[in-house]
Amino acid sequence: MTPPTANLNLDVEAISGICGSISIACWVVVFSPQIIQNFQRSSADALSIQFIIVWLLGDVFNILGAVLQGVLPTMIILAIYYTIADIVLLGQCFYYRGFTWRDVPTPAAKPNTLAPGEPNERTGLIAHDRHEERRGSDWSGLSPAVPHIAEDATPQTPTILQTVVWNTIIVLMVIAAGVVGWFLGQKASTGDKHGDNNAGGEDSLHFSLSGQIFGYLCTVAYIASRLPQLILNWRRKTTDGLSMLFFLFACLGNITYVLSIFAYEPNCKHDECRPGEARHIYGKYILVNLSWLAGSLVTLFLDLGVFAQYFMYSKPESTAAPTRRRFNDNLTEEDEYDDDESLNEDSWDQRPLLQRGDSVYHP
Repeated sequence: MTPPTANLNLDVEAISGICGSISIACWVVVFSPQIIQNFQRSSADALSIQFIIVWLLGDVFNILGAVLQGVLPTMIILAIYYTIADIVLLGQCFYYRGFTWRDVPTPAAKPNTLAPGEPNERTGLIAHDRHEERRGSDWSGLSPAVPHIAEDATPQTPTILQTVVWNTIIVLMVIAAGVVGWFLGQKASTGDKHGDNNAGGEDSLHFSLSGQIFGYLCTVAYIASRLPQLILNWRRKTTDGLSMLFFLFACLGNITYVLSIFAYEPNCKHDECRPGEARHIYGKYILVNLSWLAGSLVTLFLDLGVFAQYFMYSKPESTAAPTRRRFNDNLTEEDEYDDDESLNEDSWDQRPLLQRGDSVYHP
């Protein structure tokens, strides 16, 4: 009985296949986090319209280049899937923002820097007494004459640690799916690999001029698509509304795709390679895939720029404590004494008037 890893020959070709399978898994799910987040927020103001349109144009060029260059049918199907996902994102942008081609940044919500009790734009012109503003939680909700006003429950946002753990689990699951997909494909194609000794030879590398033209047009579109998104983030001074998993899967997909291209072992025509023959075959192979390789590398660095903006524009979770501290530092001893006196005066009977049986009216 042979061990389960007896048929797993992790040579250069296997490493290239695993990286390629992980890249496919990442690109399959790359659009899902952003589509779900747009649906949950009922808004797509964080996405650049020009970013989606230029990316869609790049995917169209990718389909044409893949067909003309004669790549695997799986890559053509994936390119069509990318185009459909781009159309879905573009449809969300038009649905939530209206039919527009311009990126109008929405102002970010400003934190409340006012101290407690300080009037703002929502405060009435005639100030109420402090006793009227205080609502007792122990007696006021029991009286039919005094309605019970429930306090607004603020939703708890996940901490940074919870977000990191959850995103890490999702990424590991996608990577595992890619590895399992490669293993199943390798097991299914074991019987078809015999007799194909020139799979990595020079004869299997075809240089199509039209395919290369569309490949470079695809690269230019992919690179240019990131610039409007970076500019919109800079104008908004925030990345709120962008799913970081969206760009994380894009980075991971580009990294594994580049590794799958570099992990290539040329096969010479004879049993032993002539001097410089393997280098010549490898150089021609890189030249054929240079457009897709350059597009993946440059967009990878631009996507890292989005992560840099995310950490740059991230704000502390709570700014109320420093504001309260600065407010208290401005108080004098006399103000603190008056504040303590007012607190003692606030210890009045909070029960409704109908329940104060021991109260005596003095004319």
